[in-house]
Amino acid sequence: MKYIKILFLFIVVQVTAQQGGMWIPSLLEGMNEQEMTSLGSKLTAKDIYDVNNSSLKDAIGHFNGGCTSEVISPEGLILTNHHCGFGQIQSHSSLENDYLKDGFWAMSKKEELPNKGLYVEFIIRIDDVTTKALNGVNNAMTEREKQSTIDKNINEITKSAKKETWQNIKVKPFYKGNQYFLFVTEKFEDVRLVGAPPSSIGKFGSDTDNWVFPRHTGDFSLFRIYADKNNRPAKYSKNNVPYKPKHFLPVSLDGIEEGDFTMVFGFPGRTNEYLPAVAIKHITQEFNPSNIAIREAALKEIDAQMKVSDAVRIKYASKQARIANAWKKWIGENLGIKKSNAIAERQAFEATFKKALKEKKLENTYGNILPEFEKLYADFADINIKRRNFIEVFLVTNELMQMTFRAYQLEQIALNKPEKFEDAKTSLINRIKGIHKNFDVNVDKGVFKNVMPLYNPTNVDASIYDKTSFIDLDKALQLLEGDAKKVVKNLNKDAAYQYAKPMIEEFYTKINPEFQQKNQPITALQKTYMKALMEALPNARYFPDANSTLRVTYGQVRGYSPRDAVYYNPVSYLDGVIEKYVPGDYEFDVPQKLRDLYYAKDFGQYTDKNGKVPVCFLGTNHTTGGNSGSPAIDAHGNLIGLNFDRVWEGTMSDMNYDPEICRNIMVDVRYVLFIVDKYAGAKHLIDEMKLVHPKKK
Repeated sequence: MKYIKILFLFIVVQVTAQQGGMWIPSLLEGMNEQEMTSLGSKLTAKDIYDVNNSSLKDAIGHFNGGCTSEVISPEGLILTNHHCGFGQIQSHSSLENDYLKDGFWAMSKKEELPNKGLYVEFIIRIDDVTTKALNGVNNAMTEREKQSTIDKNINEITKSAKKETWQNIKVKPFYKGNQYFLFVTEKFEDVRLVGAPPSSIGKFGSDTDNWVFPRHTGDFSLFRIYADKNNRPAKYSKNNVPYKPKHFLPVSLDGIEEGDFTMVFGFPGRTNEYLPAVAIKHITQEFNPSNIAIREAALKEIDAQMKVSDAVRIKYASKQARIANAWKKWIGENLGIKKSNAIAERQAFEATFKKALKEKKLENTYGNILPEFEKLYADFADINIKRRNFIEVFLVTNELMQMTFRAYQLEQIALNKPEKFEDAKTSLINRIKGIHKNFDVNVDKGVFKNVMPLYNPTNVDASIYDKTSFIDLDKALQLLEGDAKKVVKNLNKDAAYQYAKPMIEEFYTKINPEFQQKNQPITALQKTYMKALMEALPNARYFPDANSTLRVTYGQVRGYSPRDAVYYNPVSYLDGVIEKYVPGDYEFDVPQKLRDLYYAKDFGQYTDKNGKVPVCFLGTNHTTGGNSGSPAIDAHGNLIGLNFDRVWEGTMSDMNYDPEICRNIMVDVRYVLFIVDKYAGAKHLIDEMKLVHPKKK
């Protein structure tokens, strides 16, 4: 279908063609409901979100603040991605019990593993509080005065909001701060690991297949929420019992076909769909390339050492995945922006916007916006890149530099807020212990040699690794013994700290202040631009950017054409896993048992009508980071899949959703069930679920 694009995501077409958007679930009645129906949905807006009755929203949990999960049984069993639970799987792994390599399956509730710090949060209610949040704000105020007034208003809103004692309140800005919503939540902190396939299934294809299709990854893991005897949130306790959800998702065995309705329900993290052309050009042509280079340099060392050492592989599995994920995403984002001609299209839209301003006599009010963006970004580009490069080197890729960075923060507290020193020291001790749990000095030194020249080529001194105390846990902790004066003295004698301190000081005294100074007017202008768009082009469709709040995105199962003469069918199969099999390869090895099941055709009830086991499928749902683990829901409200990725060219949907090439990738739930039942032999988990056949009614 040919879509008429007024602006990357402002698609103004007939209702039957509308796709794209991350919609607030409490506001679906009306056009969204009609659009979903036109795409094949049988659900009403109240089926999805209802405050007074059980609805789909009650089964959707924010998983540890960064992913999504869904309840799939009446006993609090939840499903999320393997990569979302990766840190927990890794934390329980050792050379003796290598759950990353071998997988983990609790064969009874007693065998389920607790996870310190892990939580799942549910949305109880969503209220529009815009009027209260913006009360007293006027254009005569400075941006700082406006924000101060809003913060005070939000504080009052939070204090006066109706909730139960065990519930929490959050107030979040939408439409760049032009609208505010309040969320009442329940946060469950006793979440136990139930099952995870081996990485050869859960991470099959690893970096090579990441962000691309056809995909053959069983990216799932299972956890269980526990509550107190009153079914309320509680810290971990042996006396806690499985959570009884208000709603859980039935699981469809009928699967999907091209054209089927799909709804992805979850907590997308961040998008910037309303950026001007000059911003997209800066991000894709200047900002992304420098950060891609740093991560690529780090990965070169980490990947090489993971391949030759199981101990390193276990220690660095989670870090490597985290670094590689954004690295490849940024590359795809750049490709997608270029392929979709997004910058030129955005410029064309801006011409439409300027014309609308003239027609509506709004030039005096908003006519300065686009020229001002050009001026601001020209001044902002260099410091934005420098700041992010520092973060990549000191906080993302190199752990010795991260330890020195955190130590510098402790020194500043010792000098400026001595009353908070002991708490800060305890926090740093815990952080250093956490780093050393999965630290290898040879890997980190190799990373340092690779990445530091990309940040400060005139000052690369790897000899600090031979002199510093930070690379040895006991010696690092000795640096922190004593009172504030002694600790500061110890730190400043350390070779790595001496080396890093001038660069960290430069970050705090020059780089970050300059970034904040130059970013503030851009943020303020973006808010005004959002307001101007809605006034000048009121008939366009506007959904708020993602901000880690609960959203609905709907679409259909669809293949796509990434380039000339190439078309990807929307479904991949177990056959493809076997085709990609490379014995002993860390990305494409296949467990013997899975191969045995394949050749014996022992697939159980988890095949499609052709007798094949589906693994993954594509949809036109508009997703981003945070949607990892989100349920793919069919027209009747049943679980059909598990969102975990996007196609490479479609990663640019964070700035430019294009329904012709943007696709999300989902694990087919039948593959999940097949692995749980046939591969793991954990049929007791299948028995917990409600399996349905909606297409056979």
